[in-house]
Amino acid sequence: MFRVFFKDAHSTTNGGMVTTGDPTVYRNGTAAVEAASLHRAELLIGSQLTPARSDERIEVISPYSEEVIGSIPRVTRSEADLALRAARAAFDDGPWPRMAPVERGRALIRLADALAERKDESALLYTLETGVPISTSPALGFVTDTILRAYAEMATDEHFTEQRRWLGSEVTVRQEPVGVALGISPWNAPVAGISFMIAPALTAGCPIVLKPASEAPLSTQVLAEAVAAADLPPGVVSILPGDGDLGAYLVERPEVDKIAFTGSTAVGTSIMASAAQRMVRVTLELGGKGPAIVCDDADLDALAGTLVRAGMGNSGQVCSAQTRILVPRSRHDEFLDRIVAEAAALTVGDPMDPATDLGPLTMKRQRDRIEDYLRIGREEGARVALGGSRPKGLDRGWFIEPTIFDGVEPGMRIAQEEIFGPVLCVLSYEDDDEAVKIANDSTYGLVGSVFTTDSERAERIASQMRVGQVHINGYGTCPGQPFGGFKRSGIGRKGGPEGLAAYLETKVVQRHR
Repeated sequence: MFRVFFKDAHSTTNGGMVTTGDPTVYRNGTAAVEAASLHRAELLIGSQLTPARSDERIEVISPYSEEVIGSIPRVTRSEADLALRAARAAFDDGPWPRMAPVERGRALIRLADALAERKDESALLYTLETGVPISTSPALGFVTDTILRAYAEMATDEHFTEQRRWLGSEVTVRQEPVGVALGISPWNAPVAGISFMIAPALTAGCPIVLKPASEAPLSTQVLAEAVAAADLPPGVVSILPGDGDLGAYLVERPEVDKIAFTGSTAVGTSIMASAAQRMVRVTLELGGKGPAIVCDDADLDALAGTLVRAGMGNSGQVCSAQTRILVPRSRHDEFLDRIVAEAAALTVGDPMDPATDLGPLTMKRQRDRIEDYLRIGREEGARVALGGSRPKGLDRGWFIEPTIFDGVEPGMRIAQEEIFGPVLCVLSYEDDDEAVKIANDSTYGLVGSVFTTDSERAERIASQMRVGQVHINGYGTCPGQPFGGFKRSGIGRKGGPEGLAAYLETKVVQRHR
């Protein structure tokens, strides 16, 4: 395995890709990506790869080298309109929403198979464009594959039609596709994030226009190739990577019947307000400030590493990160010693090195934001128990040290606001009731966890936590089941049958005698 970053390659268009004379190759195991394939010249519009209309490019910056490593076409308004019209025609007149559910399920399997053939390339590009370690990125491919195949299994008649009786008459309850869907996905998990949108939309019979983030578009272009290879009907899927202006334009378009968004609470609030003007259905999976309650009977040696991974995985750029660690005051010191030791042992560096635990932040603005919070935490009176700055010896790349704040009070900004970086806040409590109160003292309510050897205690605490998912003696997102949040963490659910329901409208047909 070797890695070479390149700069200022001279390029020309050839056969749908920008090619260069630079032989640079990024490798990891059997996966290899030539420099040429990092400069895309096509867009997926209406299930077909189409040459871009504009010569304008959006550059992709490596968060490790801070150099340009790739580019994609800048989507024009005319291309966005073309994708929306194609989706509208596919819904109003095309075969997709009228197809038997099992046929749509077979198409999803073809898509999953096509993407599985490209999983190594997708994982490698994900690492290059976001900085997530190469030891971690393949796991997101597994999540994507699992979601696509799970929804393919749901594509059966019983999920769409139910027979009932009411006051002596026969009633059919039908679940029908809501219409044209728009999916706006985040930069921290480009393809996996999309899978939670494209899989239920296609299962339901909805054509979908996807707007991935412009900061991490290369791996989504691999998805575009897989869609083209899956032989879907015209108009069913379009993938238009772009910035917030493109997203805002798409949200306002009258062709759209349903919006799914994953991202910040601020943007989600704006989308919800816009959608309300036309009663467009929305699913919003937004921010989080995950509380992890450590009970006084917990095995600290066993869980310290788990908690560090739960809060600092992907450099903390995860909505479900457990970043508020609530520990009993009676065991505070011994817990803090263990969690500091675990975090201090993390290897921070080159994301292409399999030994790396934490790579850089994905964008410079993200590092700047986190440095602001490090300053705020100190000003608020919290104590830096570990880290708190840029790592020594890594002068290039958007890195932040694994950081642990101790002496954090519930009302501090660092305990209330989503930092989205490798920063943990340790808070102390006296008893279970106070722990639950602190955990719920948040405008967010996405994911929480509780650690104890007492199963009844765990269930009692879990039942009181105001979050969409609670994990007992572990962490994660349980992606095959409904995922979403309470309060300002969002509206609706993705994953599981509940995620499918978000793309369906209910119709009742009653047969009167």
